Amino acid sequence: MAEAPLLQTQNLVSWYGDFQALFGIDFHVLPGEVVAVIGANGAGKSTLINSIAGLLQNPAASVRYRSEDIGDWPAHRIAYLGLTIVPEGRQLFPSLSTEENLMIGGQTERLGPWSLDAVYDLFPVLRERRLQPSTSLSGGQQQMVTIGRALMSNPDVILFDEISLGLAPIIINDIYAALPRIIGGGMSAVIVEQDIARALSVSDRAYCLQEGRVSLEGPSATLSRDAVNHAYFGV
Repeated sequence: MAEAPLLQTQNLVSWYGDFQALFGIDFHVLPGEVVAVIGANGAGKSTLINSIAGLLQNPAASVRYRSEDIGDWPAHRIAYLGLTIVPEGRQLFPSLSTEENLMIGGQTERLGPWSLDAVYDLFPVLRERRLQPSTSLSGGQQQMVTIGRALMSNPDVILFDEISLGLAPIIINDIYAALPRIIGGGMSAVIVEQDIARALSVSDRAYCLQEGRVSLEGPSATLSRDAVNHAYFGV
């Protein structure tokens, strides 16, 4: 018998006002699985992630997590359920210190391996800068805070939206080097990434979106470059 998905969308349709961004997306994540979502700008990747995380409201049955239909749940309620997002653009609280931003993630009070000390062990530079305003950090350090804030909620599924966007290559390498520790212990992850090769290298399966539709899906290791290029660019 096939393993039941931990997270799935069923015929997910999303709108921004009169603009339709997603057209019937069927998507799933198994327990302990890493799933990549690739596609060009405007393909609908962030809309998919925001819909799952509760930042966009949808019909309840269009997003299912464990045994719950959560498509119409607000984001904070979904976070308490064990599903959290590392948002595009980092979105830290500028009036708070590094440590205060991290502590916000712990408000779910979910039990698990992640604590302030664990986050500081993962990203030692944050311990050194824990009392600094979050806006005084470099872009890479801010991304580490955003990841740490998500981990502090001890999620079962973590959603990375454009994890490497706007970061220097050396910082991107550091973050990806930390990924095995981040998603160790059976955590599932969804990684939205424009770097196709990197996304496929760290994921079990991948979806390619094109103009709000799934144009390719399959095990990452079996997707050919020609198939990905066709699905990504439509040529």
